[in-house]
Amino acid sequence: MMYQKAFYDGFLKGEDFMGAEEIGKKIDELLKKMTLEEKTGQLRQCGPSLVGAFEVSFEELLDMMFDGRISKEEFDRLMGTAKQDFREEDLRAGRIGSYNGIGDAETANRLQKIAVEETRLGIPLLFGYDVIHGFRTVTPIPLAESCAWEDGLWERTARLAAEEATAAGVHMTFAPMADVAKDARWGRVSEGAGEDVLLNAHYGASKVRGFQGKELSAPDAMAACVKHFAAYGAVEAGRDYNRVDLSRQKLYEEYLPAYKACIEAGARAVMPAFNDINGVPCSVNKELLRDILREDWGFDGMTVSDANAIAECVTHGIARDKKDAAKQAILAGMDMDMTSDSYHEELISLVESGEVDEKILDEAVSHILRIKFELGLFEHPYRTGAEREREAFLTPEARKLALEAAEKSIVLLKNDGRILPLKKETRIAVFGSMAESAGENTGAWAVGAHPEECVSLLEGLQNEKADVRFYGENMEQIKEAAESADVLLAVLGEHKEESGEAASRADIGLHAEQLSLFEELVATEKPVIVLLMNGRPLAIPEIARKASAVIEGWQLGTEAGNAYARILFGETNPSGKLTVTFPYSSGQCPMYYAHINTGRPGGKSKFTSKYLDTPLEPVYPFGFGLSYTEFSYDALSVEKSGAGVTIRISVKNVGDIPGEEVVQCYYSRRTAKRVGPVRKLAAYQKLFLEPGETEKVVFELKKEDLGYYDKDMNYVTDLEDMVFYAGTNSQDTLEQAL
Repeated sequence: MMYQKAFYDGFLKGEDFMGAEEIGKKIDELLKKMTLEEKTGQLRQCGPSLVGAFEVSFEELLDMMFDGRISKEEFDRLMGTAKQDFREEDLRAGRIGSYNGIGDAETANRLQKIAVEETRLGIPLLFGYDVIHGFRTVTPIPLAESCAWEDGLWERTARLAAEEATAAGVHMTFAPMADVAKDARWGRVSEGAGEDVLLNAHYGASKVRGFQGKELSAPDAMAACVKHFAAYGAVEAGRDYNRVDLSRQKLYEEYLPAYKACIEAGARAVMPAFNDINGVPCSVNKELLRDILREDWGFDGMTVSDANAIAECVTHGIARDKKDAAKQAILAGMDMDMTSDSYHEELISLVESGEVDEKILDEAVSHILRIKFELGLFEHPYRTGAEREREAFLTPEARKLALEAAEKSIVLLKNDGRILPLKKETRIAVFGSMAESAGENTGAWAVGAHPEECVSLLEGLQNEKADVRFYGENMEQIKEAAESADVLLAVLGEHKEESGEAASRADIGLHAEQLSLFEELVATEKPVIVLLMNGRPLAIPEIARKASAVIEGWQLGTEAGNAYARILFGETNPSGKLTVTFPYSSGQCPMYYAHINTGRPGGKSKFTSKYLDTPLEPVYPFGFGLSYTEFSYDALSVEKSGAGVTIRISVKNVGDIPGEEVVQCYYSRRTAKRVGPVRKLAAYQKLFLEPGETEKVVFELKKEDLGYYDKDMNYVTDLEDMVFYAGTNSQDTLEQAL
């Protein structure tokens, strides 16, 4: 991406920026000069508040709209009278160290100017923003992009996001989300890489590298804030903000490794989770924030609470009031308070009374100052400008990458009779309102997106010069459509508001009106292709059984429509593989491939572990995904090597077109000191094969990566009685014992 050359070169000289030792000295010098008010100010992160012609807070106003007490139109009318309050008097007094939710260069630079030129010490501000899957150029939601199984792609899309977001004045992104999520009812499954710990670790580390770049002080680098530490994806019943109750073995084996991988990749910030773990909220959890994060993992960056999370410890029932919550949080190792003002209101008195040692406060301030120094904000507080911002967004290169990511995220789930790919002359009747809505493609947490800049499915088909007619939800025209069309394309799934934060669902099936539309289309006896647009796995047994073809299209961002069209017409061969299990019904949740066996595993016998009213197997298993070509697997071999185990397997493209295949390697233990999963992902590799081409894939597995914790939390790494599997998904594999 091109910037003003002089501006960019000024950052890349290198000699202006300090090393770790010099940064430490500068921090010590600043701390000696700072008052208690200025120190607590550095720990305060504010969002711009809204004031205007309404008598309640903005948060209450939102609740009123979502609860139906006021209409969307009334909400918009009231918001039209509102203005943003940036608490500039507090800023001038040194009582604010950071803002979130500001994503434009003009505002960021105006506030930064106040901090640098009008405060006593001139300490620059840190601007945080939710850059989850792109800024203005929106890439697929993380759950979708994880289906590409491609570390390099994940890093490149994060790099693009950083280039655009930093041009708008952003210094830190509240991403990646490294929460392993096994319950499809949880709305925030859309924000991570699915149900497997290894994939989440690879995905998170790739995103950290992409966001932060090669040098954090570069103008197009932003600090990555890993979230939600820890185990937020394990909330009970898949209900957002709910409790988490799990064993230490499960925490250490299935949830912590992904966060640790992000720290090892260099992430400079961590956001503790809303939830409690075994009764202790993460916001005040010393074991997490000090013992594990800092002592065990050596993390020296900053921690920042989730929005209002410190104050919510009172509601949790672990703190008497905000003062108690602030005390517990700072002692546990929480550095920055996002928006609750608990530190702002209570920390000074806590230090003055001796309840909190000032050294603890200084430690938290030093963590925040270190990030500001590493970002180069003291030398170059104005990291962007109007010209750079204008040049940064939606470049041809950015759209090209967004299209590549979207295409690689699509998963072909069914293709009876090889109805796909379609020929250009195929007459297509399109049903489903989401087909014409470009904004639906942005998905949850695309806060910098401009929906009108996205490509809808209909627009994508038109770009391909397709013979297409759009009928929306009009069931009365189904007969007419069937008579004049060769195929019926049904766009079904979820609206973007139905997944993401605060969007948990008890029923993850399609809505009744969508199922009725689908049944009417099937009744015409014309081929029905279902394109799913959604932010979570869906329970779709009838779709899987009756549709001629099923495409998991997720929410793919700016270039979604073009990606869908290219897949439909075979200009791109689908290669995505599911990173989540698709259950048969909501009542099976949580359903995931790496489950523990019981003494009576599910089977045909009545007295086995199963439901009476659903099949034993999922509709689509973890790792599943079809191609327009076919691949065969042969010659699996497993042998011990010096460092662990070597796996070899041959993969051949036995079809007639080129294609990509994700080769997956799993393992299990027949016996162990503690019951383990039936199988667990150990490695994967993505291949491109021409028709008839064969490649020998080799996986070198270290025994340390195949270990587990016994009942006494000893880490066991023996290779006894192990079985290894390799194949095209978690179920269809060859296997061999070691």
